[in-house]
Amino acid sequence: MKIASPLALLALLPMLLLAPACVSVKSMMKGTPSAAISKRLPPLEILADQGPLAMNDGALPEDPLKLFQQECRINLTEPTDSATYGYAKLIVKKVRTLRTGRAVQGLQVLTFMIPAVVGVPLEWYKTTLQAEVQVSDAAGNLLGSYLGTGTSEVKVAMYHGYSQTAAPRLADVIALRGAMAQIRPQLDTATTRLRPLLMAGGTVENPTLPASSVVTGSR
Repeated sequence: MKIASPLALLALLPMLLLAPACVSVKSMMKGTPSAAISKRLPPLEILADQGPLAMNDGALPEDPLKLFQQECRINLTEPTDSATYGYAKLIVKKVRTLRTGRAVQGLQVLTFMIPAVVGVPLEWYKTTLQAEVQVSDAAGNLLGSYLGTGTSEVKVAMYHGYSQTAAPRLADVIALRGAMAQIRPQLDTATTRLRPLLMAGGTVENPTLPASSVVTGSR
């Protein structure tokens, strides 16, 4: 039996990198942890600005807004189908993604991809992301801003990792969730001050509920 040459295996490497992973990124997108703040904020218009994330190869343009909507619905704000009392805006301030372990791919080829088959990762995507949540009243007056930083490390691997197409997006998503997890307790502390100010500011004209959906930034 003729053994495939390293060059032939190298040609197959992109197919291996794109092979389906064992865990779906879609399931991770719906995995907002339930960690509601002690006293929720009143219903708010939910906005998002991708910032530098728009230039990254990972998250889709709609991901920051979807994640922030889930966070607000599950943990931060009261539900409503009519009035809103201000705005909550997620802004991605900084993002940096590193790809490490790519040198291992050369060794994988030399060993006929056996390590990959038994679960050795082909590379890692590591993202560090800083995000800010701004809370404003119905007139647009800024009442508070809260910063958080999240990190992630997602491996590209057969069977026990993610594909090369899924890993960059997942790295951004996990880092963004981490940033929001840091912001959540800050809002929990601030809600005693924010809630009466939001209520006193009245309601937003022409609210977009039940699905507030404003996203800025472009690739």
